[in-house]
Order: sequence, then structure tokens, then C-alpha cells
Amino acid sequence: MIGNDVIDLALAKRESNWKRPRFLAKIFTKKEQELIFQADDQDLMVWNLWSRKEAAYKIYNRETGIRGYFPLEIECVFDDSNGGNVIVKGREIYTQTSINNNQIYTIAVAKKEYFAQIKPLSFETKIIKIDGIPFVMNRFSNTLKPVSISHHGEFWKGITI
Repeated sequence: MIGNDVIDLALAKRESNWKRPRFLAKIFTKKEQELIFQADDQDLMVWNLWSRKEAAYKIYNRETGIRGYFPLEIECVFDDSNGGNVIVKGREIYTQTSINNNQIYTIAVAKKEYFAQIKPLSFETKIIKIDGIPFVMNRFSNTLKPVSISHHGEFWKGITI
């Protein structure tokens, strides 16, 4: 399984005030809040963590069919600034994040070997949603292939394996 998330940093800066009272406590675990407070760029760390949580949640949703809002049950654990794991209700998800061109982009996979199989989709790709979960039709075998799509502000990203 795969998931992804993209954040337009300029839009996030204009539209979100993560410094308002109790916001961090509703979204981030105590360990994640420590990462934010210790970061040289706290804004970037907030959106880095959020992007990882969102990408990992997409895998959880696809695997379980469960939709919900439980950010404190999704916790980021860093290997380094670009890679790390996300624990979703006890389930480990692997992530890779890139930060450039005013965006944060995270790819999440259920198994590490999936990173090597990730293929980008074009914006024109015909996406089919079944119960809110996106797929594309494999033109050779006439079967559905899982995809993950994300958009925020100026940015759109889609992937498949």
C-alpha cells in the first residue's frame, strides 16, 4: 500500500495559525511537540510532521476501510530529516519526505521495498474512486491499481506502484 501528501508552504503560512492555544496538543503527541519546539524552523517541522501523518493515514484507511480523525494515534518517529516511520494505531508505516520549491512532499509505503516501485501519475490520469479510495485502471489487465493523490494550493501529486 501507498500514501502521499503535499503541502503548499505559502498557503499553509497564510491560512493556518498552528501557534494558537491548544492546536499542537490536539494534533501532535508529546514527543512530536518536543520535535517542533526543538526545531530550528518550527513552521517547517509542523508541516513535515503533518504531511507524514496524512500520508500514513491514507495507507491505514485503504487497508482497513476505516475513516476517522485520530491524529494523536498517529505518531512520527524520525530516522533523519528525510526518512522516518509513522506508527498508526500500532502499525508501522515508512515515509520519505522532500522539502523544496515551497512545498513539503511525503510518500508513505507499507513495505520499504515499495519505495523503489513508486511511479508518479500525471494530472491528466483518469482516477476512479471506490468508496472514496482512488484507483486507476490497468489498461493491460483491466484490473484496478491503487493510487494515492494529494493536492494543496498550487501543488498536485499522484503516485502508484
